[in-house]
This record gives sequence, structure tokens and C-alpha cells, in this order.
Amino acid sequence: MSRKLALEIDALGEKLTKAKAMIATRVIGQDRVVELTMISLLSGGHGLLVGAPGLAKTRLVETLGVVMGLETGRVQFTPDLMPADILGSEVLETAKDGSRDFRFVKGPVFNQLLMADEINRASPRTQSALLQAMQEHRVTIAGADHDLPAPFHVLATQNPIEQEGTYPLPEAQLDRFLLQINVGMPDRDTEKEILAATTGLDDVVAREVLNSEELMDAQDVVRKMPVGDAVVEAILDLVRAARPDDPSAPENIREMVSWGPGPRAAQALMLACRARALVQGNLAPSLDDVVALAEPVLVHRMALGFGARAQGIDLTEIIRDLAQSIVGTEAAA
Repeated sequence: MSRKLALEIDALGEKLTKAKAMIATRVIGQDRVVELTMISLLSGGHGLLVGAPGLAKTRLVETLGVVMGLETGRVQFTPDLMPADILGSEVLETAKDGSRDFRFVKGPVFNQLLMADEINRASPRTQSALLQAMQEHRVTIAGADHDLPAPFHVLATQNPIEQEGTYPLPEAQLDRFLLQINVGMPDRDTEKEILAATTGLDDVVAREVLNSEELMDAQDVVRKMPVGDAVVEAILDLVRAARPDDPSAPENIREMVSWGPGPRAAQALMLACRARALVQGNLAPSLDDVVALAEPVLVHRMALGFGARAQGIDLTEIIRDLAQSIVGTEAAA
């Protein structure tokens, strides 16, 4: 590693520590969620926040937009939402001379950070409107391509409890999310702190720590970070072992999992490990990063078979056990 790159990583690590601390002042007790969300952005990807209502998912995205200096848009997904409500549409305008022409009116997707609130409430037709935007960073309207701003990220929220009137995201769209970030309930002490901080007259105001240009520079640094052979092999071993039809898959994967992660999962895990190392101030990712990120990278890219679902088997536990069995021993060493 060059000295210049090492200095860049050190400088960015300090800024990211400040950004993380700033977000934590408004999103209390969700340090892992905050870190994973930052990792999604630093990797140049999108995040799916899954949790019950009232766990500060919306507050997190709003705060992240301010701290990262990003132009932010929000769409509340509902069953009657149409693709044009997200992407925009062409309108017919009449000029003063009487001539008529179409003008494209941009939708909320034309922001650097788009919050897709309760994304599974929209119809599959509307959900699919985001596919091209998330993958290609452009949209096609009436045969014309329109580039999205850079950087472009989608942070979507989903309520796992209430399923009436929802449309589960198809596998093709789930795979577009770099990480699935599960947001859990706070413990008693944390909830007490939340009550004290959020029910008074004053609320903590977030301040900008980075801007969009600095975020893109950080994304470039993430891709420049060296990755050791041991980490690369661990990522490949883990992703391939999670596929039930792969010879390296353990018996419980072959019996319980109906389909496993594709190559995009390995790419996501490689980038996320680099980004986590950067957030934590390390010069290169380690095996610990692979273990820590196995669940958020793989959980939405795998599915349990009917028998395993009937038995109430938890996919996250399977992934954690798999990561520990393949990578954990070496990481501990």
C-alpha cells in the first residue's frame, strides 16, 4: 500500500468517526444499524432497512442525508402509487405562440439519496420502476434516457410484521440491495435514553460532516483498499457454501435452503468488508469483517425450503453458524 493511500484512509477514518457520532446523537442505541447504513453508502450501494414501526428508520435516513451532505427525496409507497410518481413524467405544455411540446418533469428519484418508505406496500409494477435506477443509475422515459445525480443511493424501509396489503419484493429487486439491515428493539436503558432525548422541547440538530464530493472520493478509496488473499478466499468459501447445489455446501444448507446467493453477493461482501474497515479506521479488511457482514449481505439473497419454514428455522442463525464454521476459527486466530 502506498503512503498516500494510507494517509487518505486515516483522514477519511477520522471524518467517518465524526459522521457516525453525529448520526448517533439523533439515532440512539442503534450503532450497528448506523454503521451498516454508512457501509452501504461507502460501498456505492443501496440498503434495505427492515424493522417494526417506531424504530427511527425514517429518522436515520433523514439524518444521514444531512450529515453526508446529500440531496434527499422521499416516497411513501402505497398500493396506488404509480411508476411516474417515482420516476417523473412528460407533460404537454403550450407556449405563448400556441405551439405545443412535451417537457419531462423529474420525479423524486432524481435525488442523491432516495428514501423508499415501506417499499413492499407498492405494487410489483411500481417496485420494478426502481430496478433500472438502482442498477444503472438512469431511467428511461418515453424512450429517452435520463441520468440520475451522482452519487445515487436508495435506502428503503420495510415493516416485517404487517403483511396485509403488501407485495413481497421479488428476488431480482432484493439482489439490488447491497445489505439488508435488520433494526431491532432497544434494550431498557437505551429506551430510557430515547424517552429523555425525544420528548422534550429541544431536539438535537444534525450538521453536515461530509459533502457529496467527499462521499464519492471515499467510495473511490474503498475500491482502492487492498484485500488479502485470506479474506478473498474466505468470501468465496462462504458464498459458495451458502448455495445448496454447490459441492462445498454443508448438509444443513443442502437440506434447508432452497436457493442461495449469486456472484453479486461475493461482490457485495468484498466491497462491504472494505467499507467496514474504512469506517473502523483500519487500512485493510480482515476476516472479522467477513464474519460481521455475512448476515446483512446474504440474508436477503437466500431462501429457506418449505420444510425448514414449517419448522420455524431462522435463516439468520444458519448464516451466522455457516460464517463461524468457515471463517470464524481463522478470524479468532
